[in-house]
Amino acid sequence: MVGAAVIVMNSKEEVLLQLRQDTKEWGLPGGAMEPGETIEQTARRELFEETGLTCEFLRFINVFSGPELYFQYPNGDEVDNVTHLYYTNRVSGTLTLQKREGIDLQYFATEKLPKQLDRRAQLMLEQFSAKLQSGEGY
Repeated sequence: MVGAAVIVMNSKEEVLLQLRQDTKEWGLPGGAMEPGETIEQTARRELFEETGLTCEFLRFINVFSGPELYFQYPNGDEVDNVTHLYYTNRVSGTLTLQKREGIDLQYFATEKLPKQLDRRAQLMLEQFSAKLQSGEGY
């Protein structure tokens, strides 16, 4: 399944996470591509649908795929994800929880991420942090 996720950082360098309705784990805003969309359109749409936020810019980070991106939904459906990760620190709008998909939305300090973090989000955030620490600023 092709999709996109977005790392949203606020002015305090905290990352926005969504507590998922289906798995009760924290993850990045994102989801599957719809017919006719570009992958950047997917990222923007999913960000808005899940958080109520729009972004001024998106910076492409990386594509994630392979065994680490396998996911089994609580209903038993299985997918191998190909996720395009983006970053933004310029959002507008009102942070709005979409209760159909999420239980909560919160910003977290990167050194104090929640324990119930989705392993795919953890992988993406670790790679993002490693790039920042190596001097590849965003």
